[in-house]
Amino acid sequence: MEFDLAMTDELLGTTRAVRKRLDLTREVPRDLIDECLELAVQAPTGSNSQTWRWVVVDDVNQRKALADLYRKGAEGYLSEAGAQAEGSGDNQTQRVFSSAMYLMEHLHEVPVHLIPCVQGRPPEPVALTMASGLYGSIYPAVWSFQLAARARGLGTALTTLHLIHEKEAAEVLGLPDDVLQVALLPVAYTIGTDFKRAQRPPVANITHWNKW
Repeated sequence: MEFDLAMTDELLGTTRAVRKRLDLTREVPRDLIDECLELAVQAPTGSNSQTWRWVVVDDVNQRKALADLYRKGAEGYLSEAGAQAEGSGDNQTQRVFSSAMYLMEHLHEVPVHLIPCVQGRPPEPVALTMASGLYGSIYPAVWSFQLAARARGLGTALTTLHLIHEKEAAEVLGLPDDVLQVALLPVAYTIGTDFKRAQRPPVANITHWNKW
C-alpha cells in the first residue's frame, strides 16, 4: 500500500487542540465516536495489555457536572498563567490561554466529553518505569482518536485539569476503584476546517544524535 504522503502529513501537521472553534450547536452521532474509537484501539500498548477503557459522556447533566469540576480545578491556574503569558508578549501562548479560558467557560456546552481511562490503578508511589509504561499505553490511542476525529471533521483538545478533582469526577462517571482517568477530551464538529501548522522551533535545534 502506498500512502498519500501529502494528505498524511497534512493530517499529522494540522491536527490542533481545538477550543474556540468547536461547534457547540451541532450534535455528534454516536456511531462517529465509535468509528474513531475502533481506530484508537489499534494503537500499541505496553506488553499488549490493552487496558484502555473509554467513557463517552453526551448526557447534558453529566457534562455540566464534569465542566463544573473542570472549572473548579482550572480557573485559578488558567487566570494566573494567562496573565503571565500576556505579560511575556508571546502572542502564541496568549492565544493558547485565551482559548483555554474559553473552553473552561463553555465546556458544558460541548456535545461529547471523552474520558480515556486505564483499567488497573497502580499502587502508589508509582515507579518511573511503571508510570511511563502506563501512560505510554493509553496516549498513543488517545492521539489516534484525535487524528481519526480530525479526519472526520471533528475537533478535540487533550485536557487534564479536571483530574484535580478526580475522585469527584469518578463519582459522576460511576467508575470502579481500579479504573484510572487519564484525561478529558471535548469532542465536537469544528467551525471550518482550515487548520494550519503551529509555530515550532526548528527540529535541528532540539535534536541530539547519539549524545546530548
